[in-house]
Amino acid sequence: MFPCSGCGLCCQNISNIQELKHYDLGNGMCKYFDMSSNECMIYNNRPEICQIDKMYEIKYRTSYKKQEFYALNAQVCNTLQEKCNKDKKYRINLGE
Repeated sequence: MFPCSGCGLCCQNISNIQELKHYDLGNGMCKYFDMSSNECMIYNNRPEICQIDKMYEIKYRTSYKKQEFYALNAQVCNTLQEKCNKDKKYRINLGE
């Protein structure tokens, strides 16, 4: 399972994700992201695009090994965290 650190930045930056256009509040933030708890209000029923492991199985398993796919996602997460000056405690470390 992908080791999400729960920083919430992916939920706050959905404006360029076509599959989530109906979830965007208009400012890039998902309408189901709770800023006070830093959690998804529909986590158990969230879209497939929001589920890294599910997307790997559905779309990417023929193109990448799972660890490669995780590494790509971790790189995106960490880059976004750096860009947004998120505390380093949220960085994804795959133990490589």
